[in-house]
Amino acid sequence: MHPTPYLYAGRMDGSPDLELRHLRCLVAIVDTGSFTDAAIELGVSQASVSRTLLTLERILGVRLLHRTSRTVAPTTAGVEVLARARHMLAEADELVRQATTGHTRLRIGHAWSAMGRHTAEFQRRWRDRYPDVELHLIRHNTPTGGLAEGLCDLAVIRTAIDTRRYAHALVGHERRYVALASDDPWARRRGIRLSEIRERTLVVDRRTGTTTLDLWPEGARPHVEYIQDVDDWLAAIATGRCVGVTPQSTATQYRRDGIAYRLLRDTEPVPVHLIWPQQSPHPATHAAVALLADLYREDAGSPKV
Repeated sequence: MHPTPYLYAGRMDGSPDLELRHLRCLVAIVDTGSFTDAAIELGVSQASVSRTLLTLERILGVRLLHRTSRTVAPTTAGVEVLARARHMLAEADELVRQATTGHTRLRIGHAWSAMGRHTAEFQRRWRDRYPDVELHLIRHNTPTGGLAEGLCDLAVIRTAIDTRRYAHALVGHERRYVALASDDPWARRRGIRLSEIRERTLVVDRRTGTTTLDLWPEGARPHVEYIQDVDDWLAAIATGRCVGVTPQSTATQYRRDGIAYRLLRDTEPVPVHLIWPQQSPHPATHAAVALLADLYREDAGSPKV
């Protein structure tokens, strides 16, 4: 079934309201090439198709189709309206799909790195344990990984949490690494001390990064260059003029030619949380929390190489 509610309601001049069925009618006529075939596709009479198109043209105040005994083709205005109609219908169908799939789909957002080295295993175990709940991982470059924007049901967060807005659970910790150009002299070492970073230019993702100057004491802080995205962060590091500090998940998920990662010594690990709305959480939220926490716990108990 297709949604047919009003797109715009409450017109004050008494003229008809624009409805999704008007747009569907226009698209059907153009796609099928005739009013007769459009009527068959829509399951209505040919007269109904003609009336619906006429109503749409009256609402918009423009002629949308050139019609002859053999052909139907959009006018110049019709071409523009048709493109907009297709977009609006796709958005409406997606709205209905999201509403009707409900709890059969779980969307987990992240700003970068997803679940790090646990990403693939999380997906495999989720599919095995919860085959009726389709899992989607969504990358969105915002501090909440798309949760504030309504793009996901919960999100993986490695930065500060607004506990007034979101419920949260600590699922694990990740060691910090230094990201540097693969031909950097430091790349020949196994680890870097935090105090050594002050000698370098540090590139920081101001929007979603985990690194702040609070890691260093005042008077011993490195020069900072700010960027806005992990790809820009990697590009700056690859030039050799900057280094970065990042959780282990980045070293796992963003292995690139020209980039090396080395353990950053004498620093606290980065906490990893899942966050979700305070009200009406997804029913599978706690299952996701438990599974991801198990994976981090297993990793913490395994020998480090």
